[in-house]
Amino acid sequence: MGNVFAIWAEAWMPWKVSSAVEERLRFVARLIEGEAMTDLCQEFGISRKTGYKIFNRYKEEGIQALDDRSRRPVHYANQLPAQIEALIVRLKREKPHWGARKIRELLVRRLPGDVRLPAISTVHCVLDRHGLVARIGRRRQRAQGTPLSDSDQPNDLWCADFKGEFKLGDGRYCYPLTVTDQVSRFILMCDGQTSTKAVTALPAFERLFKERGLPKAIRSDNGVPFASPNGLFNLSKLSVWWLRLGIEIERIKPGNPQQNGRHERMHRTLKAEATRPAGMNFLQQQARFDDFVSEFNEERPHEALGMQRPADLYAPSNRPYRGLPEVEYPLHDRDALVTICGRICMHRKKINISTSLAGQRLGIKEVDDAIWLVSFMDYDLGYIDLEQKTLQPLDNPFGPRVSPM
Repeated sequence: MGNVFAIWAEAWMPWKVSSAVEERLRFVARLIEGEAMTDLCQEFGISRKTGYKIFNRYKEEGIQALDDRSRRPVHYANQLPAQIEALIVRLKREKPHWGARKIRELLVRRLPGDVRLPAISTVHCVLDRHGLVARIGRRRQRAQGTPLSDSDQPNDLWCADFKGEFKLGDGRYCYPLTVTDQVSRFILMCDGQTSTKAVTALPAFERLFKERGLPKAIRSDNGVPFASPNGLFNLSKLSVWWLRLGIEIERIKPGNPQQNGRHERMHRTLKAEATRPAGMNFLQQQARFDDFVSEFNEERPHEALGMQRPADLYAPSNRPYRGLPEVEYPLHDRDALVTICGRICMHRKKINISTSLAGQRLGIKEVDDAIWLVSFMDYDLGYIDLEQKTLQPLDNPFGPRVSPM
């Protein structure tokens, strides 16, 4: 074995010129021949820690241990192979006082060289999911989303949606934005919009909140502007604004409009009675919407309500709209402002979060060596790995949940 390394040692070249595998072979060969670790590390341009790591690998596993091992981290906490997740948990239980960084280093030594390793933040997510992360002080409640259950009081749950599109007499398209109260079936809003973008929907909701107060939760589908396909957890600027106001968000499963069944039934009636034929322009069409809402709420009896009218059951919310409250993070180490590009800056490093959170302040708390928990209000979003400059999201707290109709 010594002769093999001696052959490599005769043709020494600077570390950065030839392949890393060849250099490890030369490095180990010269150690075996008796050269000092400190001198060799200085010559090869590496630290003593790295030098001992290479040599210890060789002593434990032989020549194959000097092959390249992929150091590119994998960010897949939710798709992590079961065997690797089980190994992470087992290593943590063997070393209960070790953090994610040290546990990952054990993975480097235990796993074959062709296995891509999880990032430190991914390891931390796995440990957190299995209840193996020690927490200091009172734990912030991680949002699991509001269970979709039958509401029993007005304003417990509002349902929002766009009723498709149709062409007006002047050739423009109208997109009716509708909101109903789940319990009373009261139509809170039916507003003819020029698009489904947040830029027009948000002012309409603000007018509604000023008039009716705030609900506990709003249920919607997964389309714009209620959700964003590119946002973190599919959050949109509109849904982030709702959260800031203390309104919980609920989403139905994609392709399952029956989960918003009461609202959809109202839509069928709206389409038949207020859009056929369509108005000549937005002013005329909005007048038709207003007439329909007035009759639906104040005149039409509903069998599901015991032949009562929605107006007999509905009353405005006792939570008045007063604009956005301040967000504070007393249990975090600091807060960070999300830039217009959707990033936060930490230790001169830029970490992508989400443009849907632009302008919002997030809470940042160090929970392990160079691992930071990121929270938005009372919602824990994920962990930042400063070395990789990435956010490893936690399980989606805003995912769809089956609901009664």
